[in-house]
Amino acid sequence: MARPPQDPQIRINEILDAADQLFFTKGYHATTISDIAKKMGAAQGTLYYYFKSKEQVLETLLDRHAAFLISEIKNIYCLTTTPAEKIALVISAALHRANYKDGLLLNMLYDAQNLQLKEKLFHQLELALSPWLLKIIEAGIANQDFFVPYPPTAVDYILVITDFLSEALYQKTSAEILTFRLTMAEALIEKALGAQEKTIHIMLTR
Repeated sequence: MARPPQDPQIRINEILDAADQLFFTKGYHATTISDIAKKMGAAQGTLYYYFKSKEQVLETLLDRHAAFLISEIKNIYCLTTTPAEKIALVISAALHRANYKDGLLLNMLYDAQNLQLKEKLFHQLELALSPWLLKIIEAGIANQDFFVPYPPTAVDYILVITDFLSEALYQKTSAEILTFRLTMAEALIEKALGAQEKTIHIMLTR
């Protein structure tokens, strides 16, 4: 069995970096553990020391992306901008992360063989994002920017709309239809928050 380096996290990150590149260039299903080992110039035993399977590599890679997103959202929360702008930035950050490498993450998550993993990851993200969205909404209520009788319900609504938009990205929806969905989503969120019209502007890059 391969001996781990002094700092296991360094080797784990090397494995994840190699897997990330291969999943993008070759596709998840076409990539093997052997491919990942060759990419990083290591023996297969090194990978199996840290991961039981390619599926576990994927799950850990997705967890890393989720951690990056949570870090971004914490930074957004600390910005000196309006609550409406923060809501839009949070949604934009989530969609940007989901559309990483031209939809690589979405393609893997919406794969029929990975649907259970998708549900698990989305549930984890909901648990992690909800407190921050709730804080932003409560700040908006305090500033009288939002008028929401049940803030937790508004959070759930925003998460559903974000999922709706991420699915549109996965489906490679035409620019015209995507713009329509985006405009509709912004209006629905404004209404759910009791915010003024044209205050939520979600930035979407493809």
